[in-house]
Amino acid sequence: MDAVAPSLPPLPPPSEIPSAFLDSVKQWWTSGEKQSAISEERLLRRLPFFKSQKPSPDEKFDTPVVAYSSRVDLKKPKHYLNTFSMTSTNPSPDAPPPAVLLHGYGAGLGFYFRNFLPLAQWAGRRGTNVYAVDWLGMGRSARVPFSISASRKDTPSRVEEAESFFVDSLEDWRIKMGLEKMTLVGHSLGAYFSVVYALKYPTRVNKLILLSPAGVPRGPDNSVPSKEVDPPETQGGGSAEVASRKKIEEIEAEQSKAKSKESRSRRVLTYLWEEGWSPFQVVRSTLFWGPMLVGKYSSRRFNGLTDEETREMHDYILNITLAKGSGEYCISHILAPGVHARMPIVDRISGLKIPVTFVYGDHDWMDPEGGRESVERLRQAGNGQGRMYIIQNAGHHVYLDNARAVNDFLIKELDRRIS
Repeated sequence: MDAVAPSLPPLPPPSEIPSAFLDSVKQWWTSGEKQSAISEERLLRRLPFFKSQKPSPDEKFDTPVVAYSSRVDLKKPKHYLNTFSMTSTNPSPDAPPPAVLLHGYGAGLGFYFRNFLPLAQWAGRRGTNVYAVDWLGMGRSARVPFSISASRKDTPSRVEEAESFFVDSLEDWRIKMGLEKMTLVGHSLGAYFSVVYALKYPTRVNKLILLSPAGVPRGPDNSVPSKEVDPPETQGGGSAEVASRKKIEEIEAEQSKAKSKESRSRRVLTYLWEEGWSPFQVVRSTLFWGPMLVGKYSSRRFNGLTDEETREMHDYILNITLAKGSGEYCISHILAPGVHARMPIVDRISGLKIPVTFVYGDHDWMDPEGGRESVERLRQAGNGQGRMYIIQNAGHHVYLDNARAVNDFLIKELDRRIS
């Protein structure tokens, strides 16, 4: 989908992913807030109804949806959330609650660029809105100082303080946006925070759709790798299938195989993790080499994208990675080395009374057993609206690896009536 609104001035094309040191230096030198905004807008302009600024209230449109970016100021000075809105130009009085897309750790709303058009079409058809939001301290939201006052030994207080940094800012955002209820669609750590938000503000969530959620099972589980499993070489095709015991066991077997290949250097990473370092801090510390490091990841991980999409994603990832460290430092407070939660979702989820849908890729590195047990916990607590699905031909970034299957699935879930 390459159509671009004709009224928008052209943007400079994304640079090639650097393979030489000098090219890496050039990209490092030009990075910053301006380039970050450009890199995000390139992805958003793939929507033909995108506008570079928020429309005026009396502006008329000939499309069922209008899309724009904005900064939503929060209560605290200099706190704001970068927000992408896809709003119906003909709101329905019977519209379902808006959907809010929430990205994972260290990512940004631009990661959902392949999902925006189908969701915007759903919003236009149902007369509702869809939003994508950068968490506070991540993406292009305010990079405010992040710190924890709780003792390292006081795990519950430490976790609660870190979680509140994110979920309370989302609640502040909801109030500013005037939303009564939301359907939260979260990926990875964003899915974890979505559950925490629903537990803390239960009357504000319509349903949860959790894409490859982090922090669900108890740990440590020595079969789970401490980094992402390589995605399938052939992506796309297939669909969402109900998670069977056999499929869960196949995914866990692949994870166990990946775990066996890990090197002893993981011990060093474990030490850095506990000391509060983040992967993005490591990239920033390499200075001129940073763009090359990011390029190695973006070119390998997103091999299912077109060459142009890969270059655009590289530029976007690079600029949000090189931005000032902030919310990323939450990770060691919430997750222990090996990426298992210090306070697992499976032990808390029974408090939810709303529909909760777990979604995993068939080449995922998040353990689907946690999702299966969570659905059972919900059932035992009297909530029969827990479900779990596997997306074929997809890894951890299910929404990008098999966008067509995930988009079809999301529309069905958003239209599913609550029993």
